[in-house]
Amino acid sequence: MTQQTDSGKLEDPWASAVQTAVSALADESLSQPVQLDATAQDDLAQLLSANTRLGEIINIQGSEARHDRRNIIGAIRGYTEMLLEEADSSIPAALKRSLLLVLDAAKGEPLSDTQGRNPAIPLPRSEEPGVILAVDDLPENRELVSRLLQKTGHTVITAESGEEALELLDTMGVDVVLLDLVMPGIGGAEVLRQLKDNEQLRATPVVMISGQQDMDQIVGCIEAGADDYLLKPFNPVLLQARISAGIERKRWHDREELYRQQLERREQFIRATFGRYLSDDIVDEILERPEGLELGGDLREVTIMMSDIRGFTSLVEHLPPQQVVTLLNRYLGRMTDIILEFGGTIDEFLGDAVLAVFGAPSRNDDDPDRAVRCALAMQSAMTEVNSANREDGLPEVQMALALNTGSVVAGNIGSERRSKYGFVGHAMNVTSRIEDVAGPGEILISQSTRNRLQGQYQFGASQALSVKGIEEELHVHAVLGGKP
Repeated sequence: MTQQTDSGKLEDPWASAVQTAVSALADESLSQPVQLDATAQDDLAQLLSANTRLGEIINIQGSEARHDRRNIIGAIRGYTEMLLEEADSSIPAALKRSLLLVLDAAKGEPLSDTQGRNPAIPLPRSEEPGVILAVDDLPENRELVSRLLQKTGHTVITAESGEEALELLDTMGVDVVLLDLVMPGIGGAEVLRQLKDNEQLRATPVVMISGQQDMDQIVGCIEAGADDYLLKPFNPVLLQARISAGIERKRWHDREELYRQQLERREQFIRATFGRYLSDDIVDEILERPEGLELGGDLREVTIMMSDIRGFTSLVEHLPPQQVVTLLNRYLGRMTDIILEFGGTIDEFLGDAVLAVFGAPSRNDDDPDRAVRCALAMQSAMTEVNSANREDGLPEVQMALALNTGSVVAGNIGSERRSKYGFVGHAMNVTSRIEDVAGPGEILISQSTRNRLQGQYQFGASQALSVKGIEEELHVHAVLGGKP
């Protein structure tokens, strides 16, 4: 096996064994000229060229030199395996024995008897090929990885620098990145950091490849988000396994992301559709708490608002239906915007009447104050509504408003087949009775609402009411405006 020191650094005898084996191969190939196809000739030329470079740095000390030696030995091993696989039938036995000895040396294994040994076993085609980005500053390594992975069915894109890799990642869809750690300019660690900081790219699996067996560096890359770390010279079978695992993770992520987007679109559709019939708070409660669809409810203290257009029936008696709809939609649309702005829940529209509640399903300490401020804003907006009516030749309208605070049961009312979020209780009847006596342009609030107000308001006349169906006397107050 590979000779290493206690710190995991390559010993020179391993590199020397590779150089010796390749030198013997060179002698054998010269003494016995072989007819090889262009690809095999190129493989042999690359192998011999790499050996020349290995000889130039074999005695240089330092981590950078060790990294370069690993790079070169990895290239020698790769091209040797290519030759054994692609040109097996045309290589003489003596040359094949030399190639097998080179392969042993490049693997860091003791040189063995090559008689009867099979050449490198070709890698099977990938069951799920993907797009691989191979980043390496050495052209022979890029060429080697490209050919190796293309033979197994993958599409390979190469980059000679970290800068080029980041540009490609911004413009192309990639399933797995093979990233050399030591490169001029932007190194692999910085490319990894930028990739994982990018919201769109962080799910892309990254396999770091390096000739430096530095445990701190390996741990640092894994902590930074790398999916794996392979040492050069790497085993092609192991590389294929890592890539297959990375593609599978990427495919799962892509499917989950697609499913999440579909859910988001479906939720947006639900909100847009049901938001026209229910308040946003009710839609939120249904989507976030499925149990909120169950029939029943709970006791809440709320401030109830009821409003309608005074004399509406007689006003529109002689109007065409389309004009009636235009007038109603303009009025209800403006009132709806204001109620939602102040956090009210619209329970329903009854012709020209609006029923809204402050305090359910979401409760706030200032529900009565928000209801009063909302009512004042609604009356103020009637000037705008009537101005538009005049421009369209429609009659001007006046609205009456009533507010009352009390306890109701708030929840889903109806049956399993059809239900609505609504409110039931004596306080609803009291509000209806107050609204009956409110005059055009008037806001009447009950004593219970006034008692809970925290802000300062201008009040008009107060009166006591005895109304049908309510035993107790009702004390109501006209609200004229708010004080600064």
